Amino acid sequence: MPVPEPSPVPLRLVRRGEIVVLAHVAPDRTLLELLRETLCRTSVKEGCASGDCGACTVAVGEIGPDGALRTQAVNSCIRLAHSVDGMAVWTAEDLASADGALHPAQSALLACHGSQCGFCTPGFVMSLFVLHQQQGGADVSRDEALHALSGNLCRCTGYRPILQAAMDMKKWSWSASENDVTLQQLKLLQTQPRPTPAVAAERFYALPTTLAEALAWRAAQPEALVVAGATDVGLWITKQQRRFTRILDIGRVAELRRLARRDGWLSVGAAVSLTEAFAALAEDRPQLAPFFERFAGRPVRASGTLGGNVANGSPIGDSMPLLIALGARLVLGSARGQRELAIEDFYLGYRQTALAPDELLLSIEVPLPRPGEWLRADKISKRREDDISAVCLAIWLEVVDGVVRAARVGAGGVAPVPARAHRTEAALLGQPCEGATFEAAARVLGAEFEPLSDMRASSGYRRQVLGQLLRRAHAQRQTGLALDTLAPIAVAPEPRA
Repeated sequence: MPVPEPSPVPLRLVRRGEIVVLAHVAPDRTLLELLRETLCRTSVKEGCASGDCGACTVAVGEIGPDGALRTQAVNSCIRLAHSVDGMAVWTAEDLASADGALHPAQSALLACHGSQCGFCTPGFVMSLFVLHQQQGGADVSRDEALHALSGNLCRCTGYRPILQAAMDMKKWSWSASENDVTLQQLKLLQTQPRPTPAVAAERFYALPTTLAEALAWRAAQPEALVVAGATDVGLWITKQQRRFTRILDIGRVAELRRLARRDGWLSVGAAVSLTEAFAALAEDRPQLAPFFERFAGRPVRASGTLGGNVANGSPIGDSMPLLIALGARLVLGSARGQRELAIEDFYLGYRQTALAPDELLLSIEVPLPRPGEWLRADKISKRREDDISAVCLAIWLEVVDGVVRAARVGAGGVAPVPARAHRTEAALLGQPCEGATFEAAARVLGAEFEPLSDMRASSGYRRQVLGQLLRRAHAQRQTGLALDTLAPIAVAPEPRA
């Protein structure tokens, strides 16, 4: 692999309460590479190099909207190093206090025998550290521990002692004074804005903080790679060995990190994290919470953004079928102005979108719930959690007096783009909301697309699953039962060649 060229702008971060300035960091260098090779933090491991195993988990911190320190566990293997400029970073080596006392997360894992080979242990420690930070040292339930450790994989110890350690952290005291020092240093960095690279530079990592700056950069450098969380771009670097010399990171643009409800719509800025966006969507529609928990692991959701998932254009992104079913609209903008279009019109072909070379995705506008609506989102994947869909289906209905008055159906994994099932909607529209209607619509849906066969599923399997997902949606509507209490999807085996 060619040696990456450094960025002319230094990278500044806070470690152990001190500001660290690093020069000559390449634009596409990952945070894991920086920590292991430059800062010699070798507790950070590269396992899968794709954000699945959690061995690379570290904690990052920034000043939240309320002025307090906000920490998140992230995968350093797919996080770009320059994206943490002006932030605090912790690895397992950074947790013990000055007198050598272990952090409660470390003490609890030690006492509960939560480690064997130890390869994954630092990642678990960091996820527990963030949980301890977010809980303020309060009690942790088993369910909270399970969610916090989503994205961390242990192959030898088993999870019982690790979960016990999470629940036992409260037994050890820990002073929050180091948080105060970190917060002071982060505030000091805020008074020292990051130097702006030259727009015409051959290599740069631009990190604008205002929308005007971001749009000016986009107009001047339409060929620069645009990132926000970069959780997919990180895979291009680690798995495809691709190199990028000019990167425009919109993850710090204040206008793009806003969430707002107004005039019957939820507006989600393109740089709002998946964690925050999903929480806002689930606040309006609580039935979506289990679906969101199956989207990757918690560290991926903390780094990734809803705008990035939408703009990526992947036909198997889980958020797009749901947004299509909800009738979401996208706001696109450039230095020339703004325009709006329906999300299903944004996708022109495989990984092709309607974005002009000088445009950015600014926000996703989602209609708020209205009387008579019923919504269901489901996916089929090889693993139940933390896995990419083979098929994803979302159904939105407006039912009045037992009749379907409006219908929107979004599907993923069955076409070159996230698709709207127009023929299936027509089969539902105006019909009584009963089993016979859903059975007829399921047959239409199973024939509406011609999906490809790939490593995740065959074309025939996908067609069958589409119809079965619609039937299961009706069963769930009739019984009111949660997904886990329903029978598994039944699909006829395909004949062997």
